[in-house]
Amino acid sequence: MTIWINLVKKGDVDLPKCYSEQERAYIKNRLKEEAAKCMGQYGIRRTTVDELVKRVKIPKGTFYLFYQSKELLLFEVILEFHDQIEQELYQAIQRIGGEQCDAKKVTDVIFGFFQKAAASPVLKMIGSEEVELLARKLPAEVLQGHLEYDNDMVERVFSLLPVKREVDKDAFSAAFRGIYFATLHKEEMGEEHFDQALKLMIHGLVLQMM
Repeated sequence: MTIWINLVKKGDVDLPKCYSEQERAYIKNRLKEEAAKCMGQYGIRRTTVDELVKRVKIPKGTFYLFYQSKELLLFEVILEFHDQIEQELYQAIQRIGGEQCDAKKVTDVIFGFFQKAAASPVLKMIGSEEVELLARKLPAEVLQGHLEYDNDMVERVFSLLPVKREVDKDAFSAAFRGIYFATLHKEEMGEEHFDQALKLMIHGLVLQMM
């Protein structure tokens, strides 16, 4: 609210009109759609509020009715892409889960998850320096909330598999995260054998885990 008041005092924004719930939902969805496109096209730093409101065709002041900052909008977009793919992973593991599932099936599902995540222009941002800059401008409670959700999702996935009792779930979660970051450096690792190498790394962790 302080940001909004200061902008009005400076005369940088038009006073927004009142919106119905349907209009608010539409505007919020459009902001997220255009934010995703801008991140893919320009990156995080060069995506601006001015560009977003121009694309959505709303006054600049209206933006601040929905988000206190550009960073909160962009972080929400990244999380939604991330959470959607994680949910798809959970559902895929659920379909093959139980005592009858084997390491190959689990490896194939996780491999597909990493491939899909690596192909997303928005999720590629997670491994960039720009996301570190973005994170610095976010409230600590926002980052902590995401970390807790992420850990909970890992627990849910592990609960579907015949995981060894002595397995350190936090360590394996960190190991899988490391493999994901490797997908962001495909060229450096060598594209010709990358997919095969990725499967080998995933399969090695799955064998140790199950």
